[in-house]
Amino acid sequence: MSAKKGSVISKKVSGILQLTRKAKGFLAWEGHDDIEIATGDLHSALHGDEVEVEVTGIMLPSKGRAISQPPHPRGVVVRVISRARTEFVAKLAQQEGGAHVAILDDARFYMPMILTGNLLEEAVVGVKIIVHLDSFDETGKPQGHIVKVLGSAGEHRVEMNSIVLEHGFSTEFPEDVAKEAKKIAARHAEVIANEAESGKREDFREVTTFTIDPADAKDFDDALSVRTMPDGTFEIGIHIADASFFVTEGTALDGEAAKRATSVYLVDATIPMLPHELSNDVCSLVEGHDRLTFSSVFRLNTKAEILERRFMRSIICSDKRFTYEQAQKTLDDGVGLHIKELQILQTLSRIMRTKREHEGAIDFGDNEFRFTLDENGVPVSVVRKARIETNLLIEEFMLLANREVAKFVADRAAKVPEEKLVFLYRIHDEPKPDRIEDLSVFVRAMGYEFGHMKKGAVAQKYHARDIRKLLADIAGKPEEKLIRLATLRSMSKAIYSTKNIGHFGLAFEYYTHFTSPIRRYPDILVHRILASHIDEHPISQREYIHLEKLCLNASEQEAKAAGAERESVRYKQVEYMSARIGTEYSGTISGVTDWGVYVEDETSGAEGLARLSSIKSDYFEHRPKEYAIVGQRTKRKLTLGDRVRAKVTGADIVARTIDVEIIG
Repeated sequence: MSAKKGSVISKKVSGILQLTRKAKGFLAWEGHDDIEIATGDLHSALHGDEVEVEVTGIMLPSKGRAISQPPHPRGVVVRVISRARTEFVAKLAQQEGGAHVAILDDARFYMPMILTGNLLEEAVVGVKIIVHLDSFDETGKPQGHIVKVLGSAGEHRVEMNSIVLEHGFSTEFPEDVAKEAKKIAARHAEVIANEAESGKREDFREVTTFTIDPADAKDFDDALSVRTMPDGTFEIGIHIADASFFVTEGTALDGEAAKRATSVYLVDATIPMLPHELSNDVCSLVEGHDRLTFSSVFRLNTKAEILERRFMRSIICSDKRFTYEQAQKTLDDGVGLHIKELQILQTLSRIMRTKREHEGAIDFGDNEFRFTLDENGVPVSVVRKARIETNLLIEEFMLLANREVAKFVADRAAKVPEEKLVFLYRIHDEPKPDRIEDLSVFVRAMGYEFGHMKKGAVAQKYHARDIRKLLADIAGKPEEKLIRLATLRSMSKAIYSTKNIGHFGLAFEYYTHFTSPIRRYPDILVHRILASHIDEHPISQREYIHLEKLCLNASEQEAKAAGAERESVRYKQVEYMSARIGTEYSGTISGVTDWGVYVEDETSGAEGLARLSSIKSDYFEHRPKEYAIVGQRTKRKLTLGDRVRAKVTGADIVARTIDVEIIG
């Protein structure tokens, strides 16, 4: 690239287009600020498309002159290289003159789609539909046709399915996949009874074994076995559903699982990665039924130190299906079924957790909600899920298995470097310095110090322990949720990769995902790789490119699933508040902008916007550096984290917005 001084840079850049909800485009440009693209310059490009953009609007400094603040790079889309998608969820509408159009659920699709051809018989105005984008006409308007009618807008199941489909997941399995699943289920009893298979596996059916899961769980990935050894040490077995035995490479079932990569959890339903025949039956570690498993078995002393570890294919029979609450009550009461084994696990998990905390592991906690829905799917109540000690107990042993599997394969690879063995890691990079600096500014505004930061100082050094200390300092404070969320957002995203850099948040040098193969495809891959090492035929470098592609897809699908899950919760929160117009609630200011403040209901987590114009007592101005608004006459200051009383004045389920008025 070359240009005369004082001239506009002429440059074409390719990449993935990102759109805001207001249809403003951005394209990453290496070594520069993102290229900004106005709606009128998108030229039919949509969110996620691979595009070529011609950069405009950047001036190089003339000789002897400098530009202290160069303008943001701007650009125009000159070519759509490839579409990210061609099918969308929409609502059928009719324009003046009778033409039918689709109003897409995704606000980033910035204009109605003109529907061509005959409408499907059940397509009436107001229904939710799936549409296919066919083309853009000469005026730049999108044209398409209806693929499927989902049902009436506003109906619970229709809206939940719409969210899943809009995020790229299917609610149904292809016919060939369904047939394979039914065939596996029909042969399952025969497989279990076959000595040729069960005889090759280590048998834990006589060892005390149980599952501990949420009350509403239907798929049970993991079980724990406990036995005290003659020398006073403990053998802890972490038994994971052997989904890889049934989901074999090259099958339609495997292809679909790889494509989905994860299950999706909505407020009242699961869109499984594997068909129900596997996820809820064949692979699920159901109480009282023999099941094939892949186990990691550890001999631990009373200090929870690992004296021995083994990995093997196994067979188990779960003696008891505990819910978290049932197991907790047994521990609290000190009596009940398997109390001795539960107490051993409790003691060991506490020691392991304390050790992880000392080494710098960060615990962001949970911020999940449980909805109670009526027969029509309308929410009648919503509460935050409580995180109890049995949740933490299971978490510790799953972390143990995931870490030690990764270490085992890494140790093997180190012994034969010439073969360049590959593996799938779960990695979490250190936060970017600019994000940590932004966090420190935010934390100082809230009255806290962060790491080596002091008020008025410049941040230079930080460590996971600094983040952990911050989270400890805010525990129980009104602003705790806000600072936790801000801290979480400052972190890098955990992803899957064949290249290990460790896991910053957990403070682990090696980490992977091994414990949830029913709901995560990377776990199936890890099972296969681990089995290849046990069988002395490890996967080598020749599989690297294929595995890296699977890692990339799994990371992308995980992000999409998380988006669908958040949207389903948001939909139900807005629906819940829509039936409570005029009611008051206690909340926390969770966001401050130049158009208003957001107030989060402490019970439901629903977030409403109090526009500045709605605050009648004074004229408020926004002070962004203080994360506050201040009344010009009264000098009243409303800051992030402040507790206030708010009244619900409106709710728009389609737009997913709630309007509130601050009343105290």
